[in-house]
Amino acid sequence: MPRRRVFGSLLVLVFLVNLARVVFAPLVDPLMGTFDVGPGAAGLVASLAWFGSGFSRLPTGWVLTRVSRQRVVLVSGILLAAAAFGAGFAPSIGWLGLGAFLMGTASGAYFIAANPLLSELFPTRVGRALGIHGTAGQIAAVLAAPIVGVALLIDGYRVVFLAMSVIALVATAVFYYVVRNADLPEAGAADRDLVGAIRAQWPLIITGIAIIGTTGFAWNGVFNFYVTYLRLVKGIPPEVGRYLLTVMFGAGVPAFWIAGRLADRLPFVPLLMSLLVGVVVGFVALTQSTGLLALVLVSLWLGFLVHSMFPAIDTYLLSTLPDENRASAYSAYSATMMLVQSGGSSAVGSLTEAGLPFDSVFIGFAIGLCGVIVGISLLYRAGRLPG
Repeated sequence: MPRRRVFGSLLVLVFLVNLARVVFAPLVDPLMGTFDVGPGAAGLVASLAWFGSGFSRLPTGWVLTRVSRQRVVLVSGILLAAAAFGAGFAPSIGWLGLGAFLMGTASGAYFIAANPLLSELFPTRVGRALGIHGTAGQIAAVLAAPIVGVALLIDGYRVVFLAMSVIALVATAVFYYVVRNADLPEAGAADRDLVGAIRAQWPLIITGIAIIGTTGFAWNGVFNFYVTYLRLVKGIPPEVGRYLLTVMFGAGVPAFWIAGRLADRLPFVPLLMSLLVGVVVGFVALTQSTGLLALVLVSLWLGFLVHSMFPAIDTYLLSTLPDENRASAYSAYSATMMLVQSGGSSAVGSLTEAGLPFDSVFIGFAIGLCGVIVGISLLYRAGRLPG
């Protein structure tokens, strides 16, 4: 029962830390109007949230060789509350970018501590635990656009960050209360050498980065500019565009749930490559789709397949990594992967501002991912991938 209570408190925290990363996607258009900036600057703010999430992960891995996972979770909750409070009062786009970076920093520290903790709380059901945890985070992504829409009607976007700050403080206090007397696992007690773990597990780390870093780069650019893309290219009003973004994120709720269970049962690499093929098809279909019904179907397709990849790759890594290397090696993978994908929205904003059409950018993403599919598949057939 104590472990279930810890799990329950983590579900609340993961909702908040994921909201901190995705809330900037439906805010791109409002921020351009509020601060009178172009898509490049607005996209950079969104990128900073993801960059912060990647920036904090490797240092967090080192910290975890010194302190417990639950203590890092507590600190990440406090940092999120403080950063969100600051973002709520940001007087300029630059200060908001700093707030976004710190909110992302809190989310990165949280995931590096919480995901290994979950895999050790439920060692025989890693995929299931990560799937449920991811589902809770994905619900935040689903609600991000409606939350922003309501906030814009009531009192502007700032209320989103101020409410997030208050709720984060309460959720962190609850987590502290439930972990005080809980019997937590000691599986990671021997994980005390960050550099040694990276040297020992580098093939698995590189494999994860190659698969999710590139996919996340493309996905980050697409979803952060999805509302803007639909308005400029497809002629879809922003209100409907936010609805389609919600549909896309909504498809991720069953995706996390289902993919987590599949990852416990199916070979990891074939599962991941099958999902990635579907993502490529989705990017191409998006550029060719016209009409609201077609865009709804493409949004569902892309949302389901992309979000299925996250619990699948995490289950692959956390199930394969040994106890003495788990958190350290996972932090190295996760930090690098996040830094790679954090530039997606900034790249899309800069390329389109320079005159390159959105559709050309998205087709370029699809071509790049085809190269990843071919490379990983060849290595897998040659027996060169860990697993």
